Amino acid sequence: METESMPAAPLLSKSNSVFCCYLFWSSLLILKMLCMSLLTARQRIKTKTFANPEDLRVGRCTDVRFNDPNVERVRRAHRNDLENVLPFLLMTLAYVACGPHPLTAKLLIRIGASARLLHTLFYAVLPLPQPTRAICFFITFSIVCFEAVYVLICSIKYI
Repeated sequence: METESMPAAPLLSKSNSVFCCYLFWSSLLILKMLCMSLLTARQRIKTKTFANPEDLRVGRCTDVRFNDPNVERVRRAHRNDLENVLPFLLMTLAYVACGPHPLTAKLLIRIGASARLLHTLFYAVLPLPQPTRAICFFITFSIVCFEAVYVLICSIKYI
């Protein structure tokens, strides 16, 4: 006897709790990255370190400066986000689209995003000695690698 099965809910829809988890945490990470621009501006104003001549009037300064360690620390943290959060977001979206086990996927998303939030906290806001940042970095790095291998395995039959 032939039975019809109901089609599965689309993976990239609000009916998928894994996708909703991804939406929440990715939104949080993107808001954090946007805040890094504001933190950089705050540091520039606080230290009167402006990289463009037209910005000198804001701080009532007379010379362009590029070497303030506080500004550079925040800029490095922001650049680190660009190098690591964006791959995390893209790879995690591909991972979610492959229909992973919900509990595993939600844990990976939560842990990876939390590690990135802590990385920024320990890099740009409350600097702590190594290996604190390295641990946060490698947690998310390992998750992205796992997700990439998972997606490769899931998709290899289609190439």
